[in-house]
Amino acid sequence: MTELTPEKIPVEISLHSKTRLLVVAFQDGRRFELPCEYLRVFSRAKEVRTLGTPVTGKEQVNITAIEPQGQYAVRLTFDDGHDTGIYSWDTLYELGERYQENWQGYLQKLAASGFSRQPADVSTTARKRVTMLYFTYLVKQLRRESEQLQLPATVNDVRDLIAWLRKRDAKLAHLFRDGTVRVTVNKQFAEPFTRIDDGDEIALIPTSPIAPVAD
Repeated sequence: MTELTPEKIPVEISLHSKTRLLVVAFQDGRRFELPCEYLRVFSRAKEVRTLGTPVTGKEQVNITAIEPQGQYAVRLTFDDGHDTGIYSWDTLYELGERYQENWQGYLQKLAASGFSRQPADVSTTARKRVTMLYFTYLVKQLRRESEQLQLPATVNDVRDLIAWLRKRDAKLAHLFRDGTVRVTVNKQFAEPFTRIDDGDEIALIPTSPIAPVAD
């Protein structure tokens, strides 16, 4: 049996279904955000590896289950029915480390085979209407507990939203500095990469009871 490399043992494996990302963090400090589509098309299952053409049509695929396989791997079940892919810790590390190289190679194979990849989310090109909820000192500073906002098409995730809020009113930009608020989307704590869709409920929760001051 191959001895596990301590640095390549994950300390976190978490699925972000809304954004279709599997986050894997390792003991050496590396942290990878792996799209479900990427994991599906690079499955190590025999029926995938022996295909003569690249896997296609997986832009919207998501992971529905993560099943431990002993102390060395996980089995990922996808919502298209694929459930034979077993991903060892080394495999996940390699897929994370070589993501850009692998993905560009995949896109080149698609083009060479005459296939085109469809956009994963049509909604990212449209304006979104969301409900914003504010807590603690934000209520006083913004003079409201909630509001309906029409977000521009450029706001696709939480990171974009915070950047847009800073620009919307320069006098209030200090309220949205990095680390000053936690964000929930539909009552679930969100990551910077969490996707924002039309109709979402987004809450901004300050991380301190004391409001930051402007520079």
